[in-house]
Amino acid sequence: MAEQSQGTAVVETGPPVMSHGILGWLRANLFNSIPNMIISVVLLALLLWIFIGMVNWLFLDAVWGERDPQTGALSADACRAAGGFCYAFIREKMRLILFGTYPSAEQLRPFLAVILFVSLILVSCNRNAWKPWLGVAWVAALVVLWILMSGGVLGLSYVPNTNWGGLPLTLMLSVIGLVFAFPLSIVLALGRTSDLPAAKMICVGFIELVRGVPLITVLFMASVMFPLFLPTGITIDKLLRAQVAIILFAAAYLAEVVRGGLQAIPTGQYEAADSLGLGYWQKMRLIILPQALKISIPPIVNTFIGFFKDTSLVIIIGLFDLLGTAKAALTDPAWRGFYKESYLFIAVLYFCFCFFMSKYSQHLEKRLNTSHRR
Repeated sequence: MAEQSQGTAVVETGPPVMSHGILGWLRANLFNSIPNMIISVVLLALLLWIFIGMVNWLFLDAVWGERDPQTGALSADACRAAGGFCYAFIREKMRLILFGTYPSAEQLRPFLAVILFVSLILVSCNRNAWKPWLGVAWVAALVVLWILMSGGVLGLSYVPNTNWGGLPLTLMLSVIGLVFAFPLSIVLALGRTSDLPAAKMICVGFIELVRGVPLITVLFMASVMFPLFLPTGITIDKLLRAQVAIILFAAAYLAEVVRGGLQAIPTGQYEAADSLGLGYWQKMRLIILPQALKISIPPIVNTFIGFFKDTSLVIIIGLFDLLGTAKAALTDPAWRGFYKESYLFIAVLYFCFCFFMSKYSQHLEKRLNTSHRR
């Protein structure tokens, strides 16, 4: 389009092709000087070399394996000869990694338990479902979960929890642990910030004592030392002891996260609640805690992710979670040496769950971030 400006024709043109879009960004950030150009070219070549190597290892040189028509078993010889990713190992050890030593004929039950857990988590992520019935659903789901895994009723064969393992055990320890630890952490945080000396002293003592020792120590105490203090003839299940230890440990860490959120609330919010004549619990439930928990979403989810991965420490007390069963799969003499395949497989599983928690926390932050909207 041309315009007349004081007798002179002015032609409007767009910005130079090399100053906007992808080419403009590359020129401004990666190739804006000779040193940056050299570094960018070297790094891009390195990334391309790594990418080509990964594609070759994961797909082009990979071995899927064929089962022996007589024995029905897969062989590791082809994997060792090819040198690529051995999908045959994953196919052969899939059930052991996912479900541990749970009886093969009954492995539909832990599979249904995983589906139940994941479904309930997805329902709980819907804010419209945050109603009293959701708590009832969790209680009912835990009962169904225990029946599925343990059996002994409704015609299901009994399976001791010493045979539980893999993904169901990881989900059980982490999800149940955090579900019970979160409300306990709120109580501990409120107690630590309370004006009551006795309540404050108990909460501070518990938090500092539990946070001052590693999770391995807490699990070891719950598994080995605690039974020594019980009266003769009284025993508590090892899995239950480990679950309680994880709940207490997670509650101590989450309590400090919640306390940080409480301290971030301006004093005016407390004074406004007092001016309305609200009692302590009304003030906390209606005004303070909703704001404090909203502020604390990133560190809370970060703690959730950390404890989801920390369940792998239960291997020291003889419980085989997802990482433990992956290690157990490598003890088969016929499949020794396939460490990369085993650990990469469980790394993908861990990443999927942790990435989901991370993205959901970001979604929740956006939904609840109404402080500065206009």
